[in-house]
Amino acid sequence: MKKNEALLKVQDNKYYILASSTYADDRTRQLNSGDTFAIFDRWGDMRQIGKGTQGIYYQGTRFVSEMELELNDCRPILLSSNVKNENESLSIDLTNPTLEQASGKQLPEGVIHVSRSKFLQNNVCHERITLHNFGLETCDLLVTLSFHADFKDIFEIRGIARDRKGSLLPPEIPDQHHAKIVYHGLDNITRTTHFLFQPAPQKLEDQLATYRVELAPGEDFTINSTIVFQRGEEPSSFDDYANALDRMQVDLEQRKTKIAELFTSNEQFNNWINRSKHDLLSLLAPTPQGDYPYAGIPWYNTIFGRDGIITALETLWVAPNIARGVLRFLAARQATEEVPAWDAEPGKILHEVRNGEMAETGEIPFKQYYGGVDTTPLFLVLAGKYLQRTGDTETIRELWSALLKALEWIDTYGDVDGDGFVEYQQKTATGLANQGWKDSHDSISHQNGELAPYPVALCEVQGYVYDARRQVAYIARTLGENELADKLEKQAARLKELFNEKFWDEELGTYILALDGNKKPCRVIASNAGHCLFSGIATPEKAARTRQTLMNENMFTGWGIRTLSDREARYNPMSYHNGSVWPHDTAVIAAGMARYGFTEDVIRLTQALFDASLYIDLQRLPELYCGFPARKGEAPTTYPVACSPQAWSVASVFLLIQSFLQIRIDAMERKVSFRNPTLPEFMDHLWISNLKCGEGYLNFKIYREGTSVYVSILEKPEGWQVVHL
Repeated sequence: MKKNEALLKVQDNKYYILASSTYADDRTRQLNSGDTFAIFDRWGDMRQIGKGTQGIYYQGTRFVSEMELELNDCRPILLSSNVKNENESLSIDLTNPTLEQASGKQLPEGVIHVSRSKFLQNNVCHERITLHNFGLETCDLLVTLSFHADFKDIFEIRGIARDRKGSLLPPEIPDQHHAKIVYHGLDNITRTTHFLFQPAPQKLEDQLATYRVELAPGEDFTINSTIVFQRGEEPSSFDDYANALDRMQVDLEQRKTKIAELFTSNEQFNNWINRSKHDLLSLLAPTPQGDYPYAGIPWYNTIFGRDGIITALETLWVAPNIARGVLRFLAARQATEEVPAWDAEPGKILHEVRNGEMAETGEIPFKQYYGGVDTTPLFLVLAGKYLQRTGDTETIRELWSALLKALEWIDTYGDVDGDGFVEYQQKTATGLANQGWKDSHDSISHQNGELAPYPVALCEVQGYVYDARRQVAYIARTLGENELADKLEKQAARLKELFNEKFWDEELGTYILALDGNKKPCRVIASNAGHCLFSGIATPEKAARTRQTLMNENMFTGWGIRTLSDREARYNPMSYHNGSVWPHDTAVIAAGMARYGFTEDVIRLTQALFDASLYIDLQRLPELYCGFPARKGEAPTTYPVACSPQAWSVASVFLLIQSFLQIRIDAMERKVSFRNPTLPEFMDHLWISNLKCGEGYLNFKIYREGTSVYVSILEKPEGWQVVHL
């Protein structure tokens, strides 16, 4: 999918972050809220150590690069730091080292408890620092908070060198409570960081707030720090700490209702579900068209078309409103003209949005970028599945024009060479060379390791186009457009026939990765073939062979399915796309296997990702991990710059559950059906409540008795039927 390298190479790999840019060894803590995210160290500070990624970022720019708390010019001792369960705040407990006081007396270690609580809210970072004296004598402390803002663009931090930069002005002190740092960018946008302190420090100068604190035994002293990020003429109003905290709690309660409740007999699996739910909710950003899941922290805290669509597909059954927001947002930003610098063509669906200085100036092409070959057909797939899941014909009618334009893009621009398959070819040297979900420069190759020349037709993209035509045919019939529906169904059937003729490789026992620009098959075994089961373009016989190939030890690591077989020339388990394991990729393949009835494999893949989660901090599946074989008693090997949380990874658990339950919700027919549901061995029962169905809710229990699995309906909407096949 996206890019991960930090001293950026100059050619095809220009926007990829090298694993040498890792922040993982710095033991960081992260928070996010909408367009803002923060990377703190475990003390709750921000310091430019290691690769210098710590800070608070707002809309693609680092608005705070350093902030450090000291007692008597010494760093406190760390006791613990934890992000709370719902990702809402970071709590840190510190104590003093042995300190020399102004009186000349020595303050022993461990007398002062320092509590720090930090949270983000829109474009504001709130912090409360409380010092408590547990000693028997009064102590005097010099408490300092140093701070700085460098206003670096996130792509600059990721390694792109810049010839010129804007103007960073000297800090200003408007009053004793308030310091601000201003940057005038090359994009003619002024960015300002406001640092506000309550109570006012005894001294506030340059980039240092100083408090002289005298604490009697048992006494507290509290500092409230508020950091406000202002872009251009945005209003800079904010709540105080207490009111902001109250509002955040209300928001947390409201957002919990956006996803159905799932509870199982396995406590560890419940922890995984809950962590995933809270992570996903924290990544939902409000837009004028509805909620949109930002792709991931830290590098992709913005809108990606493909990521948003796949996340919406993974969660469609438990949170259909996510899909509505994604569809409406992408339709509103559908390309209307050819702009080669953005890889834009009429009808094409957005790939990525950026709004930092380098995007605004055109130093990078991603301000509004369309270089994704699969996003447009996936947009159509989501629209059809959303209609069936919700019966929301009103939204689909609103989207109908955008859906037709997306179809037209497939017919007019998608098939570059007229062979019946959709290909991609880079339109500009500054854009992405590979434009499928595996978009690193070396992800599409031949058996000998040679990179495929363009234009490239990926196997999974043909499946998405097949499904897109079928889904729009379904929508067309619903809207009374029967002639169009007939045409699309015939086109889909023809594509399926042609695909199985040209992309199947009998010797490999799977679909080839791609056809290159010379129509030469890329005969490598890759996880892309599993997406052909997800879309339904595979025939039953070829699906069975593909399933066998993917579950072989050359592809299945025990932690999930590799992106590339360990027998291939370019295999490297530590690479981004050539041998690593991506949880969302494994979950999509599991859903494809469920479609063809391979339930035992669905359970194995569910077990694999669940086992991996048990070894990973917070049970939060990252964007990817290395593709080494699972070793008993050891964790998966970390990929050093993987995003975490990352939307389509944390959403994987919901798609896995749907896959082993084989649940299908059809609001148009007012029917919920289960097709041979099963449960993993580690789970005896599963309850699901507040599952939105039409105007009501479905509550049910799945449980095992002996070797059989049963469905017990506790509550269902009036007029709906539940069928257990």
